[in-house]
Amino acid sequence: MAQNVIVPVIDLTSAAEGSSVPQILQTAMSFGSQTVFTANASTETIANTAGFWEVRFVSCTQTVGTLETNTINLSDGATNKAIYQDVKTSNEAFTTTYVQFVVFLASGDSLSAVSSRVNNYVHGTVRQIADVNGKLINPSGFTPQ
Repeated sequence: MAQNVIVPVIDLTSAAEGSSVPQILQTAMSFGSQTVFTANASTETIANTAGFWEVRFVSCTQTVGTLETNTINLSDGATNKAIYQDVKTSNEAFTTTYVQFVVFLASGDSLSAVSSRVNNYVHGTVRQIADVNGKLINPSGFTPQ
């Protein structure tokens, strides 16, 4: 049996209102959102605020007779875990490696870059892309219409 009544369907999602932003745009770098870091014969804290972070960096290494490393460590405050490590053993040529990843930091966690000597360095940029609850953080200065 057919009905003569039209039932409207109202989509109240953010996609329907036009304010959703594609993921690739949401993670864009922007002047006010990026924090630059460099580890050169040092340990540098990259991030220590709970949430999701996008990390982009280059690891540049060269050895002169000894073991040399560039490392990205994830720490809970008591223990470090190497989540990236560029290792050169002996008299290897200078190399540059580009790395990009997203990491989650729980409360009390931190992310750091460690470079073992002056000729090696880790240089990059980091941006928080979501808070600890997964709420997306848009690039600085961007407001979806």
